[in-house]
Amino acid sequence: MTAEPSHELTPDRPVLLAAFEGWNDAGAAATHALEHLHDVWGAEQVDELDPEEYHDFQVNRPHVGLTADGSREITWPTTAVAVATAPRSGRRVILVHGIEPSMRWRRYCQEVLDIAASLDVAAVVTVGALLADVPHSRPIPVTATSEHAPTREQLGLEASTYEGPTGIVGVLQHEAHARGLASLSLWAAVPHYVAHPPSPKATLALLRRIEELLGEPVPMGDLPDEAAAWQQGVDELAGEDGEIGEYVRQLEEAKDTVDLPEASGEAIAQEFERYLRRRDKGSGSA
Repeated sequence: MTAEPSHELTPDRPVLLAAFEGWNDAGAAATHALEHLHDVWGAEQVDELDPEEYHDFQVNRPHVGLTADGSREITWPTTAVAVATAPRSGRRVILVHGIEPSMRWRRYCQEVLDIAASLDVAAVVTVGALLADVPHSRPIPVTATSEHAPTREQLGLEASTYEGPTGIVGVLQHEAHARGLASLSLWAAVPHYVAHPPSPKATLALLRRIEELLGEPVPMGDLPDEAAAWQQGVDELAGEDGEIGEYVRQLEEAKDTVDLPEASGEAIAQEFERYLRRRDKGSGSA
């Protein structure tokens, strides 16, 4: 009798990476990370979901354009499934890239996971980005959490303690866990004062975390240069706007305090209170 394949994040089993445009994708950092992997690993599309089932086309409108022969073509807001082969390990990596659906989220996740099952996927990694009070001048934080106890033990992760509204990333994680799949979620923190995409520094941070997670080198191409140029541009913005510059300095102080070995929640709270007092004093009436 053949043993059932284990659902673990191991080099010999396919892994699924998923990212979705919209609420889960601050600065388009997560979807740009998947697009980068698609390009550098030469992924080929193998499936897609019918957008008629999941999208309100008044929310996510189709696009019309011209083809090479001059005819008009409509592109619908679908979810594409592509397969790449990681060059060093030979592991198959399934890339799921779509727009957060407008409706039928449970059915949507079931269809994605049914496709994953047909491709022998043992682990699901969702990739997201959120807006946060972090300074652009420091390394972009990337957190990893998992609902799957064996995955937490294997990778030394924590369970998420978040409570509140969730996106399709959260629902897909929950449904993957319910199927017994190894599952984890990666989130990059994008500075909220530079939320407009692209956010190459956050994309680069996510790719480096994926590289570490899979044990597979990822060619970064021009991304490091783009990230450096992005940071320089934000530096210039902060230098020209005194209010933004002061706010960035306070975020830097808070971040550096957190990174100190002796940092405590009380110290962080005190630093934030000092910032609020300085801000209120500066904005007071003459």
